[in-house]
Amino acid sequence: MAHSPAKNHYVQALAAKEAASRGSNELMAGATAYEQHMAQLQSDRLRLKQVQSAQAKAELKRDMLPAYGPYVAGVIEAGNGTPDEVLTTTMLWCIDVGAFQEALTVAEYVLRHGLAMPDRFERTTGCLVAEEIAEAALKAQKVGELFDAGILAHAAALTATEDMPDEVRAKLHLALGRALLNGVTDDSVPPGADVQAGVDNLKRAIDLHSSCGGKKDLERAERFLKKHAAPPADAGASS
Repeated sequence: MAHSPAKNHYVQALAAKEAASRGSNELMAGATAYEQHMAQLQSDRLRLKQVQSAQAKAELKRDMLPAYGPYVAGVIEAGNGTPDEVLTTTMLWCIDVGAFQEALTVAEYVLRHGLAMPDRFERTTGCLVAEEIAEAALKAQKVGELFDAGILAHAAALTATEDMPDEVRAKLHLALGRALLNGVTDDSVPPGADVQAGVDNLKRAIDLHSSCGGKKDLERAERFLKKHAAPPADAGASS
């Protein structure tokens, strides 16, 4: 459902107008832009059900997401926190396709207004955001791929006060610790690495869940810090 720039502008403006007219306890049902995108969402879900491969589903979602962009932008621009299944679903789809910054932009709005995920999701919104991004990062790190520490730090900050199992928050701190320590060797620290922050996040992960898998990472990082610690001042030096 590709649109021209003019059509996208119209959809975004309409979504903003309708979202602004709804209070936080009102439903978006009946709003033209919302109903149109819910109908599109139902159609897209039916298409996704026909696909068994997780990778193929992700590619299909990647193709589908641009159709929701103007609507989502309009709601975020002017919305008052009205429950919105289109918004929460596209947030999750963005995570699924690796569009993490876009997902966090939506998550900021969703978490600020305390919007819940649809009933079929057992996790709270904050838990889902933290766990899905953490697991994506840990999966990438497991095969030696880079994952942006800034994305993980943003997710950690957004969900810092959200209730979730300790094991879930541990995953996020573990992934962040590893991202901050990426490329650190016994003799060098690559640009952008923050060894102390990495150590702090690994310690937090282990404190939250002792079996999170970060103990060896922590040992290596602390060994580096000890090796490169500044020598103590010579208290016995003559004046």
